[in-house]
Amino acid sequence: MKFNIKKAFTLAGTVTMAAFTLAACSTASTSSQTKGTSATGNTIKIGVNMELSGAAAGYGDQQKKGIQLAVAEINKAGGIKVDGKKKKIQLVIRDNKTSTSTAASVAAQLTTKDKVVATIGPATTSDGTAAIPNQTKAAVPMISPSATDPNFTLTKSGATQDFVFRTIYSNTYQASAAAKFITNDLHGKKVIVLADNSSDYGTGLAKAFKQAFTGSIVSTAYFQEGDKDFNSLLTSIKSKNFDAIYVPGYYTEVGAIIKQARQMGITAPIVGTDGMADAKLVSIAGKQNATNIFYTTSFSAANTSDKKVAQFIRDYKAKYKQTAPTFAALSYDSVYMIKAAIESQNSTNSVKIKNGLAKLTDFKGVTGTMTVNKKHNVDKSAFIEQLTNGTVSKTYTVK
Repeated sequence: MKFNIKKAFTLAGTVTMAAFTLAACSTASTSSQTKGTSATGNTIKIGVNMELSGAAAGYGDQQKKGIQLAVAEINKAGGIKVDGKKKKIQLVIRDNKTSTSTAASVAAQLTTKDKVVATIGPATTSDGTAAIPNQTKAAVPMISPSATDPNFTLTKSGATQDFVFRTIYSNTYQASAAAKFITNDLHGKKVIVLADNSSDYGTGLAKAFKQAFTGSIVSTAYFQEGDKDFNSLLTSIKSKNFDAIYVPGYYTEVGAIIKQARQMGITAPIVGTDGMADAKLVSIAGKQNATNIFYTTSFSAANTSDKKVAQFIRDYKAKYKQTAPTFAALSYDSVYMIKAAIESQNSTNSVKIKNGLAKLTDFKGVTGTMTVNKKHNVDKSAFIEQLTNGTVSKTYTVK
């Protein structure tokens, strides 16, 4: 996720600072990259560097809930097995206030003072990038559940950041999944691209889609964040010969585009991105217009045929009295990825946990079956949800 203030404000809940530190049960053997940090005693400290206040608090609140649900489940089952014994997880949650400078200082505090052996978060690409130097210096791995920028896990020279991972797929992968879906499932050969050119999110996805799509791009047009009247833009494409419209952008503008396109008589499939995955999309577009609409997403609550997903949805609903959102599912999987890495290495040492994360293969999560590749991205299927009369009517899986 490339941070966008408008989208952040719309997500459920804004919380105040939720930083707390329990009694120390883990100690650092050293902060050097060669030795890292190891837990002692009966607990394993995992840090949470999250946007719990500020503009992206909606993201952070959802992700904190997913983390806490996973930890509660693991601890209830006895903890993480290391050397034949089970150790419980002790969370250290700190608020980075949606600030890059605070995210960097929180990373330093978690790794050097709190002595965590792994960190989950930050949520946004910008805050996550700011935290990387201190995580790397302390040799403590970090997993961002939602940083989507393609370069997040890479250095400026293109090398893989040794201690940086993510649970969500990158924007490049998301665009590629949409291109495959239009070709294979919608049988589309000619596509019009309408992209938000006021953010790297929209322009980056548009570029990646055009590179991945094997059919023909009939035309490309752009709009700006805050635009409300799309009639001129839509009139210019209405008479063209096309099979689908690809719209990488956020629900506010895309919702209006859907409404005005349908009112104009454009009935072609409209395919978008995870920036559309918000209930307000339908309220803007109108239920009667939100048909033959598709968007990529990392998690589908409609995918209840998967027993693991169905159980997660039930447990989340029971604990928080609300439907499980995508970002909670991604952070939930992040905890279990760390658990799997610790158990595969039979060690709580942070460097070995990093090695374990880098070797994760066919890890079964609620957001899909994942394998960590050489760039520390996850190879997994993408989900595409279809809206019919404003309701998710079908979920597709794109591999």
